[in-house]
Amino acid sequence: MKCIAIDDEPKALAVVAHYAAKVPSLELVKTFRSSIDALHFVNNEPVDLIFLDINMPDLTGIEFLRALPNPPMIIFTTAYSEYAVEGYEWEAVGYLLKPIDFQKFIKAVSKAETLFRLKSRQPEHAATRATDGTILVKSGIQTYQLKLSDILYLEAAGNYVTFVTREKKVITLNSLCETLKLLPPGKFLRIHKSFVVALAHIEVIESYQVKVAGTELPVGRTYREVLHGILK
Repeated sequence: MKCIAIDDEPKALAVVAHYAAKVPSLELVKTFRSSIDALHFVNNEPVDLIFLDINMPDLTGIEFLRALPNPPMIIFTTAYSEYAVEGYEWEAVGYLLKPIDFQKFIKAVSKAETLFRLKSRQPEHAATRATDGTILVKSGIQTYQLKLSDILYLEAAGNYVTFVTREKKVITLNSLCETLKLLPPGKFLRIHKSFVVALAHIEVIESYQVKVAGTELPVGRTYREVLHGILK
């Protein structure tokens, strides 16, 4: 995968470059301290993945993404945990908090690799509703039959959706909006731009998040009233 790294901090760029050199599937073609320079580059030389800092002068990471008509996969790198919510809004593949841990770097890159492989082989319609309380989900060359009752939540990243159960995660090429149409509305609810949750598996509800099987998921502002109204 061709990738670039954008960060106004030289040390942070050096860490990403050092880690990327250890991953055979990554080709780090260039690093940028200026997001404006990076924007000009990407508009002329498309890449598959961007390691992107959020808090930068001149053009922030979020503003950088807004300026791209078709953003590639994004892994955010930032020193501020409060920017995680913004990362979710942009359906990033990963979110790495500085100082970046190599194992977490590998985990994020592995997810990007899976999405990259799926993109080249996945059919346009990657999930179909079955009639016996299951859903058929295509992932690469395999098709999984998942029980609707086993699905904890769905997470979107770009044009990909991950079905999360207690036993496995299945990534498929499809939009979250189209996937949601295949699920029974009384059992699943969109709570965020990037998340759909199985109502039966919600353990804890707070103002800005819910907990499902021990995992905390953000609740977007536009979805908050609907969620609380349904569960009253």
